[in-house]
Amino acid sequence: MTKQELEFAIFCIENTAIHLNTGAEDVYDALTKQSDILNSYIIPCYEALHTQDKEYIVNDILGVMQDRGVIC
Repeated sequence: MTKQELEFAIFCIENTAIHLNTGAEDVYDALTKQSDILNSYIIPCYEALHTQDKEYIVNDILGVMQDRGVIC
């Protein structure tokens, strides 16, 4: 993982947590322990996702979480 991908992952986790009104640790656990969304979706799609705005990114992550049955 590059520095830019790591920073993007943190951005995704923090902003998803804010949207869900929960802690970043809970979102991190949902994206890593409950699923592999961080490593199988967010990081591989970094090039496309990081060009989008915050609302789009958060909604996209929430959609993937819903599709995979991940609850936070």
